[in-house]
Amino acid sequence: MAAAFLARGAPRALAFGSLRRLHTVYQTAELPETHQMLRQTCRDFAEKELMPLAAQLDKEHRFPAEQVKKMGGLGLLAMDVPEEYKGAGLDYLAYSIAVEEISRGCASTGVIVSVNNSLYLGPILKFGSEEQKHKWIAPFTSGDKIGCFALSEPGNGSDAGAASTVARLDGDEWVLNGTKAWITNAWDASATVVFATTDKSLKHKGISAFLVPMPTAGLSLGKKEDKLGIRASSTANLIFEDCRIPKANLLGQLGMGFKIAMQTLDAGRIGIASQALGIAQAALDCAVDYAEKRMAFGSPITKLQAVQFKLADMAVALEGARLLTWRAAMLKDNGKPFTKEAAMAKLAASEAATAIAHQAIQILGGMGYVTDMPAERHYRDARITEIYEGTSEIQRLVIAGQLLKAYRS
Repeated sequence: MAAAFLARGAPRALAFGSLRRLHTVYQTAELPETHQMLRQTCRDFAEKELMPLAAQLDKEHRFPAEQVKKMGGLGLLAMDVPEEYKGAGLDYLAYSIAVEEISRGCASTGVIVSVNNSLYLGPILKFGSEEQKHKWIAPFTSGDKIGCFALSEPGNGSDAGAASTVARLDGDEWVLNGTKAWITNAWDASATVVFATTDKSLKHKGISAFLVPMPTAGLSLGKKEDKLGIRASSTANLIFEDCRIPKANLLGQLGMGFKIAMQTLDAGRIGIASQALGIAQAALDCAVDYAEKRMAFGSPITKLQAVQFKLADMAVALEGARLLTWRAAMLKDNGKPFTKEAAMAKLAASEAATAIAHQAIQILGGMGYVTDMPAERHYRDARITEIYEGTSEIQRLVIAGQLLKAYRS
């Protein structure tokens, strides 16, 4: 994977093995050279391979299989996975940059990348055994296969500890029963990380994580949800009915499921923040491009102070959210606590994306309301970033809890 990127000109002195040591928080005023090159590579890919197709993919609810395969070749589906497991060997800042640029071209493709990297590969890389890493990570780095993450249920929503899906040990097999809801990549995935209750008496400490191949006997898919946005990414229920998997498919230790889920979501929120940044940047680009060409009262509407103020506010919100997101990524790369910062990043970036997409439509006027222009798609795509991987309300609870904890310590 690394070879694909190195072939594009990255200097050997910046080899990926040492990449995590290239930066610390506040060390530099700009991105390291390798990250700048990665950003340009992803931007070029998005402009060539995604932007021309994004509207059609959205309209047809079509999974971008060819583009996913190409991204696998660039190492974008396993960015912080070490090369020994066929990953790119990059860091989380690089991952954030890549997801933003891909999402700028197509938000649906951005979330496909984000889920495979952070929600599927992430927990296996952190909690899996060596055997599990080779079996469940390596085949999911090239774009031939992608994974998904099954935590949410029809009745639990933000209460992740109230898992009604159960797993019981029967000899050398785990037997799973229950339904998981709102599962991104469901119809296109070849494996999933599933969370199920193994001991109801222990409540959230009785939840465990499992690796389940797809398709497999006893696991069926619900209908594809007809969504407001990110329509090229499939979302559906996973239905487990006496689904049997080997005992060895337990991820981590028994009862560690809730911990695995929460730590995975911390990292995943950096990915969704990055997706939101890409949507926001695309909306701002669209607004500026249109405003420079749209004539009113004898001049481009960018000459109007009202429009200038909107653009200024949009740019400030975008840049502020981007810096929060990069800070969270850099904290993670340096082994520092980042729960609060990841929540801040997701909150700021998702709300900025919705606000920026809203104002972009206002600047375009009637043209922002029709599918001839991408502004309406950006608006539809942005809204989900305030909901999945923790709603804005949950992010505020996380931030406040971490803040108060620090003051009281």
